[in-house]
Amino acid sequence: MRLVTFAVVAACMLASCARTNSASTQRGNANVLSTEQLAGTNSSNLFDAIYKLRPDWLNTRGPTSVTDPTPTLASVYMNGSNLGRVDYLRQVGPLDVSEVRFWDAARASARFGQGHPRGVIELIRK
Repeated sequence: MRLVTFAVVAACMLASCARTNSASTQRGNANVLSTEQLAGTNSSNLFDAIYKLRPDWLNTRGPTSVTDPTPTLASVYMNGSNLGRVDYLRQVGPLDVSEVRFWDAARASARFGQGHPRGVIELIRK
């Protein structure tokens, strides 16, 4: 009886793990947007497409200090070059890139250097 109970419990655990893995694979990476996802928004520029899919990437973080009241925005990079802040995304069409990646502040600092307190939006050209 113990062996049967153990087999049933083990089978249930394996089945639940399999469902969790397939569900996370279907959702994809929350920090990456593909051409298909961007095109599906029917937006005329990347800013609008990202706003529809991942609006938190475009949020400001507020001023960096009391003496500098300028809100902090994410930087935009392509091919290792800093293109400016998120307003640059209004100049790029969603079909002009193969992928868009968001790097949080810690990962952005490691990859692109210091000075990205709100992170980096990296454009991967086709």
